[in-house]
Amino acid sequence: MPKKDVLAEHLLTTPSKDKWERIGVRKRSGILAPLFSVYSEKSLGIGDLGDIKLLVDWCAKTGNSILQLLPMNEVGPTFCPYDAFSSFAIEPLYISLSDMKVSKKERLEKETDRIRRSLARRKGVYHVDYSVKKEKLKILRDIFEEDEYRGSEEFNRFSEENAYWLYNYALFKTLKEHHGGRPWYEWEEKFKARDRNEMASFRNSHEKEIQFQIWVQWQLYRQFKVAKDYAGSKNVLLKGDLPILISRDSADVWAHPEFFKLQFAAGAPPDMYCAKGQRWGMPTYDWNAISADGYNYLKEKLKFAENFYDMLRIDHVVGLFRIWSIPYNEPMENKGLNGFFDPGDESLWETHGANILSIILSGTEMLLCAEDLGVVPAACPKVLYDFGVPGNDVQRWVKDWNVKHDFLDPKDYRFLSVAVLSTHDTTNWAAWWEDEAGTIDEALFIRKCSERGIDHKKAKARLFDRALSKHGRLRWSRAVSSKEVLASILGKPQNDVMDFIDMYENSFGEKEKLWKILKLKGNFREKCDKDIMSSAMKMTLEARSIFCVNLIFDWLMFSDLIKGDPYDYRVNTPGTVSGNNWSLTVPLSLEKLLEDKICRRIKDMVASSGRI
Repeated sequence: MPKKDVLAEHLLTTPSKDKWERIGVRKRSGILAPLFSVYSEKSLGIGDLGDIKLLVDWCAKTGNSILQLLPMNEVGPTFCPYDAFSSFAIEPLYISLSDMKVSKKERLEKETDRIRRSLARRKGVYHVDYSVKKEKLKILRDIFEEDEYRGSEEFNRFSEENAYWLYNYALFKTLKEHHGGRPWYEWEEKFKARDRNEMASFRNSHEKEIQFQIWVQWQLYRQFKVAKDYAGSKNVLLKGDLPILISRDSADVWAHPEFFKLQFAAGAPPDMYCAKGQRWGMPTYDWNAISADGYNYLKEKLKFAENFYDMLRIDHVVGLFRIWSIPYNEPMENKGLNGFFDPGDESLWETHGANILSIILSGTEMLLCAEDLGVVPAACPKVLYDFGVPGNDVQRWVKDWNVKHDFLDPKDYRFLSVAVLSTHDTTNWAAWWEDEAGTIDEALFIRKCSERGIDHKKAKARLFDRALSKHGRLRWSRAVSSKEVLASILGKPQNDVMDFIDMYENSFGEKEKLWKILKLKGNFREKCDKDIMSSAMKMTLEARSIFCVNLIFDWLMFSDLIKGDPYDYRVNTPGTVSGNNWSLTVPLSLEKLLEDKICRRIKDMVASSGRI
């Protein structure tokens, strides 16, 4: 295994050399905080761009030097930041009204106080009330009417510099409102097909509304730039998130349908965590068309993101090599079962991914990181290493899956990786420990039994501990002491149930195995407590990985701040649409969090790990 300094030298020979030289090749620690998950005493029911300064302060106070955000793009009706209306436009909800310069400040304060009182927070798990967006937009329209700067040189320069996407977006939003919020593919044909004469007529009659949409994006741009400058003054790097896909109902797809394969929906193939795979619904890309246009669509995304971030996470990077494509007319209940990889020829995957990553690397000064999770093609980690791009090492999945069927020691993590306990798409670590470690997916078990003619009810009763199985997960019974016992209960020869055996070997006794690696003392405990949580956090901090960035809810789990069942504190459950997705918030304001005793504890943990 190469030594750390050899690997550090390697980074300075890769296509990412200039980016590593800019931020420095050293181990850093960070916090992933969705902006909707935090709030200040000034914000209105949801974190805003002004609150980024307080998050930066919390990073600085706790010894962390990376602040990672989820995508900040304007979201649609499900509020999913990975299924946005635009790859460029910033979500208007995130505007800080208190930071806006207005002539009638007293009236603005009166309105915001009224909204704040109507959003009084409840005790327990709290989720964002997204109805506040309508209230904010109403106030923004009033400010827009009085703003003398909207035709200024600065405003015009912003419009010109972002001409590639801005006017199409503003026109899309105006047309969407004109059609009662319906998706663009349900509009009148003349607008759906962008008839030139009809579009010109519509622009002339709706110029003020179009200008309002541009003005809102200008205000968001200015506030976001201020936040980035503040982070720089505190030596905190802002890390953004580039979604690989965009909503079918988006300004991007409406303006450039030729860049998308609208006959397909992207997703993920079945695995041991999702029995039917996943269907996300967004269209896949036609990379040939994007290439023929000089990759301008991709380059412009990077150009705009660079205004706000020092680092950028490439979402679902494996999709750049090949993406799971599901026929759009496939029944929804089949999810990702009947998809296929595009390109279909595996020999093309490495070149395909490397070419697109080369375009991204050459088009930005931001340091790239990659979310290389799921079913990962062999070419992906090789290309990331050669390009100097860190992947993700999620503790619950960093294992020897084939021989020892056990977790890797922290010193065996990839140097070129971001070590994390949880992601926004998983349970937090405490919930994983209590409800998922040592389990398999119930739906997957039932499907596999059905395929082999096995009575799943009888098998389930004998194989799993009913008392410890919940949330659609089945915990192995301790009585299933070997693969021979498993095969006997299933009533099949071992060679006929190798997939069952693989699941068993990689999940049976999972908690006990990790307990040993964490070097926990005392009797084994099913419930997660502060000591267990602290040991898990310490493990990722001390990992070989160059970066360690943990979800804010995991950081707070070893304090007294999170109450009740940790399973309730989940940012998103993939493949579901729910009011609980993309809306979870921390239980106290950022001002109070900055004063809490947990700050000292986090800072001590980060310092003792040798990270900054």
